[in-house]
Amino acid sequence: MAFQPIVDVSVGRVYAYEALVRGPQGQGADTVLSQVNDENLYAFDQSCRVRALTLASQLGLTDSGAMLSINFLPGAVYSPAACIQLTLKTARDLNFPLHKLIFEITEGEKVKNPNHLEAIAREYNKHGFKIAMDDFGAGFANLNLLADLSADIVKLDMGLTRNLHLRLKARRIVRSLVSLCQQIDVALIAEGVESPDEYAALRDSGIHLMQGYLLAKPEFEALPLFTLPDPDGTAASTLIPM
Repeated sequence: MAFQPIVDVSVGRVYAYEALVRGPQGQGADTVLSQVNDENLYAFDQSCRVRALTLASQLGLTDSGAMLSINFLPGAVYSPAACIQLTLKTARDLNFPLHKLIFEITEGEKVKNPNHLEAIAREYNKHGFKIAMDDFGAGFANLNLLADLSADIVKLDMGLTRNLHLRLKARRIVRSLVSLCQQIDVALIAEGVESPDEYAALRDSGIHLMQGYLLAKPEFEALPLFTLPDPDGTAASTLIPM
């Protein structure tokens, strides 16, 4: 696993670290994901959860006050109550607080069974986990899913983030999403923040949770430091995880 911080730029602290799949020597995610198929999907999903929790605990993530975000494929969960048992056992064995866990829904194709997805969300919420919708605004991560799913967090797709400062319509859409998420009590995270101008435009739009190379690149088996630009994006300082 590699870890990349999601930073609350309003207070200069790490909100969460996202665990990202890597090969045993740090190879890219594609080298691993290309080997996943229907036969090993469940075992892969379970292994990723255990590895992310174990490594995060070893690195002292729980002492930092940040949460841990783990990606999962809804298709790997055949029974929400049964499939969560290994996660619960691992967390208990590591003394990892359940309320510090976020599960990100990663969905490359249209959700075939929204009721199944909602059953997963309800089961996870029962244990104190948070549910995040990844890549919101792209593909099939849409308003209908947000309306019906018990999600706590929405991650704004990087397609909206990219060159936001140059796109008036996109800025208006992002501001509307900020207002919408405030009204429905959902946290909004901007993904793919890569330039000072994008950072400044996002802050101006009301977003304070951000993730991207401008702040910190993922680091293999480590919790990276992050760089926090000034609000206008003109300067930066490096901070330790908090």
